[in-house]
Amino acid sequence: MQHLMGRQPILNGLEEIVGYELLFRSPRSLTAASFDSHVQATAQVIVDVLSSFGIREVLGEYRGYINVDAEMLLSDTIELLPRDVISLELLEHVEITSDLIARCQQLKDKGFLLALDDHRYGPQYEPFYQGLADIIKLDLLTTPLEELYREVDRFKRYPVKLLAEKVDSRHVFLRSRRMGFDLFQGYFFARPSIVQKTRMANASGVFFRLLQQLSSDAEIDQIEETFKLSPVLTYKLLLLVNSVAYGSREKIRTVRQAITRVGLQHLRRWVQLAIFADEGAGVQTFNNPLMDMAAARAAFMEEMARLELSNSKLLRHAQPDEAFMVGILSMLKDVYDIGMSDILQNLNVTDEIQGALVSHGGDLGTLLCVSEMMERLELDEAASCLERLGVSPQSVLECQKKAYAWRSKLV
Repeated sequence: MQHLMGRQPILNGLEEIVGYELLFRSPRSLTAASFDSHVQATAQVIVDVLSSFGIREVLGEYRGYINVDAEMLLSDTIELLPRDVISLELLEHVEITSDLIARCQQLKDKGFLLALDDHRYGPQYEPFYQGLADIIKLDLLTTPLEELYREVDRFKRYPVKLLAEKVDSRHVFLRSRRMGFDLFQGYFFARPSIVQKTRMANASGVFFRLLQQLSSDAEIDQIEETFKLSPVLTYKLLLLVNSVAYGSREKIRTVRQAITRVGLQHLRRWVQLAIFADEGAGVQTFNNPLMDMAAARAAFMEEMARLELSNSKLLRHAQPDEAFMVGILSMLKDVYDIGMSDILQNLNVTDEIQGALVSHGGDLGTLLCVSEMMERLELDEAASCLERLGVSPQSVLECQKKAYAWRSKLV
């Protein structure tokens, strides 16, 4: 059975990634898991995590969270999951019985972390509040605000962390943090208002790596790979191209082309100056959710553009390097809270790249649209689009796996 996977970051109060919730969907039912039996579901999820994707490829150094029901918890196969990496989220509809409590205590003793998903207070959960559960997840969209305050006050008496689900705005995030929530999950981090504090930091660590490569006459492949580590660095490279090649009519398509246009001598001088001009601006870290999304999106689009689709004439104009460029640049409006039109005024990129960024036009725009749908967990819409493109779920999985593996190397 083939699957698509959704991966949503979980953040702490400093807006840093601390884990991912992993959501698996079969082609028969993408908006909710649908299987012939729960035992089959258990086996499939474990196989997907352990072998189809690979734990470290998907999670990097972070913790993963997987939804489980009663039958899954009671099954011995759940113990195949690495307890130091995977947390188990007990679904809200599970009936609490003495056997289930005993099993959860057994899993807890073995080292698993347990969470209560979409939870509301109930006396039958008292054993979980008293030490079985590590995390309680509250749905901010379905819980009235007054009740939410009461729930938080109740749970503050217990040794648990509170996770706010479906945080969809800066205001909601700040309010939830004041209320006492420890962890946060939702789309709020992708909104420009959340990152207005972000500066165009020069990412000193990446600059020093570049300087070392340029000083040792490294291959252009290595230099290109270093630029791909940072959306900021890529953007600045394109600005540099406009400065050293002012008046050129040739449009930029790829990072490699931009490096070649600047020339290694100019690039070396620029890096040396940029290091001293940093003034302690700080180093970008990939536990920032926007940097994480930019890296994963760009790599996923690049891998999708590599596919050979024998049954479709679509995507034939999407080149891997251009797809990566679109993925990186598409995140700049969120990182720096400036309009895409303002960004493109400063960059001499091709009409195809501009069309993809401004209006999702062309094959590159289609790839960007698919990537965004999968990030928003709109898997029904993504599957429908992929089917029209002639892309199989297995191909998507392989692209995801390669993208996450590349992303995990950046940590």
